[in-house]
Amino acid sequence: MTSSDTDFSAADGRRGTWTQAQERVRHIAEGFDRPSGGPSWLGRAEAWLDARGKGAWIAAMVVGFVAFWPIGLALLAYMIWSKRMFTSSSGPRGRFCGGGRRSASWEQARSFRDAMRPSGNGAFDSYKADMLKRLEQEQRDFEAFLERLREAKDKAEFDQFMDERERRAREAETQGAEDEAGALARRD
Repeated sequence: MTSSDTDFSAADGRRGTWTQAQERVRHIAEGFDRPSGGPSWLGRAEAWLDARGKGAWIAAMVVGFVAFWPIGLALLAYMIWSKRMFTSSSGPRGRFCGGGRRSASWEQARSFRDAMRPSGNGAFDSYKADMLKRLEQEQRDFEAFLERLREAKDKAEFDQFMDERERRAREAETQGAEDEAGALARRD
């Protein structure tokens, strides 16, 4: 008998070996706590909510608060403890929000990584590299064009503002001169 197979007496009155206890803890952690090895109703509920994403967990919490506030509080505590509230995944099994669908940014990163991987066909790989360089250059050129376009628009708006300001200043001077001339004419 090894040290891991020594007998113990659990706090709940169960007796067994440490190996059996470790197996029981593993089953409970995975949501399997029935002797038949199938998932408990809590394990099934957790799996069902995980499959539907973070929104389902939040809805269950709200329903729990409405039905009986300690249930909602317990769900909130579990969501915070299991980090379901703060991550994009809905659980430790790597499921993503939205019913198991992967997020768009993850898909983009994966497709970029796959695009950079050599295919094994030398001609295609050189064509792909040349095409990617050309596309990157076109993107840089287009971004530079957009920047010049923005600068030209800003300059045109500034020039229009300055012309309008100058026109108002001339009108104010002309109006002031006319007012002075009218005042002098009235005195005479």
